[in-house]
Amino acid sequence: MSPAVAGAPEPAADSGTAELARVIVELLTARGESVGVAESLTGGLVAAALTSVPGASVVVRGGIVAYATELKAALLGVPTDLLTRRGPVDPEVAVVMAAGVRARLGASYGMSTTGVAGPGPADGKPAGTVFIAVDGPSGPVAEGLQLSGDRQTVRNETVWSVLSLLLSTLREDAG
Repeated sequence: MSPAVAGAPEPAADSGTAELARVIVELLTARGESVGVAESLTGGLVAAALTSVPGASVVVRGGIVAYATELKAALLGVPTDLLTRRGPVDPEVAVVMAAGVRARLGASYGMSTTGVAGPGPADGKPAGTVFIAVDGPSGPVAEGLQLSGDRQTVRNETVWSVLSLLLSTLREDAG
């Protein structure tokens, strides 16, 4: 089950995610801010959700799909010793991924997803173990999720969850 975010639509398949993406694009546009996305298990689904919104090109800087562990280091600046010690499915890795994409793409906000979509375990973590993060002007925030369902459900819930975390962060930063 996705975490509740006050004022965010409930995840009703794709329509809830689409509405959430629309609200985010509108808020970022109104504030003159931008976002970059670093994705692992979602493989580009977060960027696709945001760029499906008309006018997204004004605020979406781009995305990096770093599915392979070594690309998290090479493209996003995740320290190789962190990846060796903790593995790619880790809250600290998610935070560094979000900060890395924010810096590399010159965005106001960076967001990231890393985890195990399934069907089985990977890197010593059970399917459905996910970490998401947002890095912005007020610093990083990360969440751990334990999702259930098939591979696509885990990926879709991750998209909804990271967009919800971004929306919450945007609202908190607006004060």
